[in-house]
Amino acid sequence: MLAHSKRLLPGLVLPVLAVVSMMAAGTLEAAGTDYPVIHNTEERPDPWVENGCTIAPKTNCDGADLRHVDLRQANLEGASLKGANLARANLTHANLQGADLSGANLDGANLKTAFMGTVKLMRASLRGADLSFTRMAKANLSEADLTAATLEKAMAKGANFSHARFINTDAMETKFYEADLSNAVFDGVKIRFAIFQDAYMEGCKGCPHTWQTGTKTWEEDHPTPAQATR
Repeated sequence: MLAHSKRLLPGLVLPVLAVVSMMAAGTLEAAGTDYPVIHNTEERPDPWVENGCTIAPKTNCDGADLRHVDLRQANLEGASLKGANLARANLTHANLQGADLSGANLDGANLKTAFMGTVKLMRASLRGADLSFTRMAKANLSEADLTAATLEKAMAKGANFSHARFINTDAMETKFYEADLSNAVFDGVKIRFAIFQDAYMEGCKGCPHTWQTGTKTWEEDHPTPAQATR
């Protein structure tokens, strides 16, 4: 038996090494993958222009068509992209601080680990977008549609989500410190380990109103008539 195994071993070495080499080179795709992810490995042009939009801080690209564009690590701080179409765009680790994306289409966009402090996303569509690990302190997402979006482990301290739609949204471990969730809609939302400390939930449908016990911060500043007479 041992001699027979030794005779087979040399014949197996080359096929095994070939498979390992192909895996290392990334030439083997996962089974069932019809649309492999393509990443731009070339240096960014200078100036960097995509479909007529200059990708730079404080650029004005209102209504621009940036669907499916690779904008990883792009610096769009303070940019104006109102009503722009960024469906399925790759904005991983992009700098969107102070940018205005109100009314923009970001359906299916990848915003993972993006810097979104004070970003304006009023009435924006973020259906199926990945906002996990984003930093969106004091961002304005009022009336935004976050249906099926992922906000897992996002930091949303002081963010404005008033009248926003959270339908089947993944908000696990999201930090909603002092966030405005007034009149928002929570339906089928995953909120395990999410933090709602001092979040404002007046009029919110489906919000975890009992998450925080005791007197709420906004009631201390503006007590109800019943509390004022105590």
